[in-house]
Amino acid sequence: MGLLFFIVLFCAIGGILSVLAAALFLLLPERHKQAALPHGISFAIGALLAVAFWGLLPHAFADTQPEHYQVLSGTVLAGILGFFMLEKLLIWRHCHAHGDAAVTSMEHQHGHSKPQSVAMLIIIGDSIHNFVDGILIAAAFLTDIKLGIATSLAVAVHEIPKEVGDFAILIASGYSQKKAILYNVLASLATVIGGILAYFSLDGLQEGLPYFLALAASSFIYIAVADLIPSLHQKTDLKTSVAQIVLIAAGVLLICSLHELTHSLDF
Repeated sequence: MGLLFFIVLFCAIGGILSVLAAALFLLLPERHKQAALPHGISFAIGALLAVAFWGLLPHAFADTQPEHYQVLSGTVLAGILGFFMLEKLLIWRHCHAHGDAAVTSMEHQHGHSKPQSVAMLIIIGDSIHNFVDGILIAAAFLTDIKLGIATSLAVAVHEIPKEVGDFAILIASGYSQKKAILYNVLASLATVIGGILAYFSLDGLQEGLPYFLALAASSFIYIAVADLIPSLHQKTDLKTSVAQIVLIAAGVLLICSLHELTHSLDF
């Protein structure tokens, strides 16, 4: 039950903190928001890729027989393609890859009267995404509690820019700030549900854990490469490009340092 406690705790912390951080972010003056968001995205890219390549995939291959390496690699490929199809179906990109641009377009075309059904589709899509995150966090904890902590941190980091986009679209669709925060918090609780269900269903399936870790890696790789990196190409001047590289590297270094630090601790 101690491991279940860690899974529930970190699933809840990651989801709720990301929602609160997004809500606080939107209270900043517009010029500060526009300046800070690209930096957060750059940092998230580094964190996601570091967890995938420094933590998840090495653990997955270490727990797999060499004759199964090709199947494990195929799982990463299938995961990337699967998340692409899921994003298409749930309009993920409209929710968090276009962010403020999507909101501006909605306000221009419909003012603040965007149909409620669109907002609900975003909430449903976000809930499913968070449910998958809970499964991936649980899979990481079932392999190694230290890996679970690092994975939870990466989930929280990448959720913040996504939640900013979700929150802004709900506001533009006519929801009050209080109601938008409430719906995002409820959607974030799907992470806890996914973690609990995964704990009870995965606990006796140790042989399948490497494939869930590979799926986790494919999720982080896809989000970083398909959703976040393209947004950095909107500005190509030297100063911005250098800042992006530095912040991506900072995200990588933080996760790698955290991974090494947690391995030196006795949980």
